[in-house]
Amino acid sequence: MNVTIQIPDDVGRALMARGADVARAVLEAVAIEAYRSGAITPAQVQEMLALPSRWETESFLHRAGAYHDYTMDELDRDIAAIRAASRQ
Repeated sequence: MNVTIQIPDDVGRALMARGADVARAVLEAVAIEAYRSGAITPAQVQEMLALPSRWETESFLHRAGAYHDYTMDELDRDIAAIRAASRQ
């Protein structure tokens, strides 16, 4: 899907003066906020930004300060799954 946005010329110039690829910066900002809100998964962030690996995606999200809200229930389920798998 192609999306077009309008930003003020002075804002665009300011971003470009800092060496930013404005289109990429906007795309990354959308991906970060969509991930933070739970609208998309890390795999979708990877696809959206054409990142080469899961690790690159995790690194990108970490640098952006976009962390998954990992609950105690999720931790308990993960521990149970690991224990079950290790008994097999």
